[in-house]
Amino acid sequence: MPDLSLFAVTALGLEPFTAQELRQLSLAGVTGTVGGVEFRGAACDVYRANLHLRTASRILVRVGEFYAAAFSELRKKASRLPWENFIAPDRPVALKVTCHKSRLYHSDAVAERVAGAIGDRLGQEVKRANADDDNATQLIVVRLVRDQCAISIDSSGALLHQRGYRLATAKAPLRETLAAGMILASGWDAASPLLDPFCGSGTIPIEAALLANNIPPGGARRFAFMDWPNFDAALWESLTNDDARHTDPFPPIIASDRDAGAIEAAQANADRADVADCIEFTRRAVSAIEPPPGPGWIVTNPPYGVRVSENKDLRNLYAQFGNVVRAKCPGWRIAMLTGDPQLTRSVGLDFDEGI
Repeated sequence: MPDLSLFAVTALGLEPFTAQELRQLSLAGVTGTVGGVEFRGAACDVYRANLHLRTASRILVRVGEFYAAAFSELRKKASRLPWENFIAPDRPVALKVTCHKSRLYHSDAVAERVAGAIGDRLGQEVKRANADDDNATQLIVVRLVRDQCAISIDSSGALLHQRGYRLATAKAPLRETLAAGMILASGWDAASPLLDPFCGSGTIPIEAALLANNIPPGGARRFAFMDWPNFDAALWESLTNDDARHTDPFPPIIASDRDAGAIEAAQANADRADVADCIEFTRRAVSAIEPPPGPGWIVTNPPYGVRVSENKDLRNLYAQFGNVVRAKCPGWRIAMLTGDPQLTRSVGLDFDEGI
């Protein structure tokens, strides 16, 4: 495939960190926008982005863009796109359509015409499906804005936060992409200690260990592009066999939680991620944490009422967390995720707003 127009979809707030990751991969045309980052590349870069990006949700490939003010025009122009590069025979397709200020405003009718256009190009009727089963369906994204139609195809399949290691979960698990975003936002140097005293199912310490070990987050899962007719299996194997695991003294990564079930789940997840030997897991309350000497980072997602218990007052826990940090972690940097400003104030520390 020639040079492609690509888009990394992200959760709101993660765009700068995805852009940072893309630049570290030396990809071209990196431009952040609301909800994602545009960039350019070849087929190998589609593979690399899916393999390496820690904060993106999915990677879209722009198949075509054109003006369409009538359904006949939409079908005719969509049928000229190179669908044979992306859709194998008998591969079901799911269409996600949005229409805004366009003459073609009925999303179901637009989806029907685009599906017909794909069939016209491939010389056979395409099977329609819902997007519930990411690994069995090829997702196509159609966006109409003021009669300009942009059609993209999903190269990822299941959302990229599904790394494959988190089968065991504690209460209210944190998405892997958000955990990675917190670590990047904290500025952790991947050399100093990192502590998560509310580790739950271990997502933050596991993502930190993957980062410090240079382990690609997508190395243990399938992607939609693997079912494309022109998928280069040899190229993919060469990308995934590039083992650049950390060889210097490994930074201490310490994870604790007062819930025994959470620690058991976290250890099982770390084992599946092949980083269990990189993380020290202990069951203990936040008041009993034992940080190593010297400055480091605390990156954590404490419990909050919306996700744990509407009626439970957690202000004392947050205040205790602040007291422990001041007493035991002088000079440490802290990144904390919470959806309640009142709880944040209870910590008694000054935070900059981040993601």
